[in-house]
Amino acid sequence: MVSNKAVIILSGGMDSTTLLYDILNQGYEVYALSINYNQRHSKELEFARKTCKKLNIPHKIIDLIQAGKELLYRSALTSEDTQVPEGNYKEENMKLTVVPNRNMIFLSLAVGYAISLRAKKVFYGAHAGDHAVYPDCRKEFVEAMKRAISLADWEPVELEAPYLDLDKGDIVKKGAQLGVDYSLTWTCYKGQDKACGKCGACNERLEAFKKAGIPDPIIYK
Repeated sequence: MVSNKAVIILSGGMDSTTLLYDILNQGYEVYALSINYNQRHSKELEFARKTCKKLNIPHKIIDLIQAGKELLYRSALTSEDTQVPEGNYKEENMKLTVVPNRNMIFLSLAVGYAISLRAKKVFYGAHAGDHAVYPDCRKEFVEAMKRAISLADWEPVELEAPYLDLDKGDIVKKGAQLGVDYSLTWTCYKGQDKACGKCGACNERLEAFKKAGIPDPIIYK
């Protein structure tokens, strides 16, 4: 019998949460993996936990805090010395939020977890809006990782990034159809009590809900 187990990298944000609902709807037996890499917005992990509890799926949060502090510090998301940029995602300063090699590290862990579970698929929520800023969300990166993963172990695991051609507005529309509870998602990079509404991540989220014609259920500062 072919396994229907799948591992998803779940940040607690809109994209991965929508993807979680999506693959559950497709009938996969889902195992969620979240990672604490010393990100300013580690609050997103609380929301990932709440979503998994609501959907009753297995969820692991892996601690890479020290790696984030000592190895992945050249980013506004992991260093207190660099301010989180505000404005539109298209602006050059948004590249300050790139965390060095983040998705390759996360995917390596997710694939190892999948092999241990005898799961055949690993999902992550890269989307079209990420391509210009984050090199590890490009189609070229995904294709290269698919090839590398096929060579990494005797157990075959397939990488899936089904939202590569969708923007965030498209994802919100899909999420509305799936019944995603977006009040249990966190997007703001500043990680304060309330979303700032000014950072690139908040701006992109607000634009996405506007495009989808759906009210954003979270409270902004």
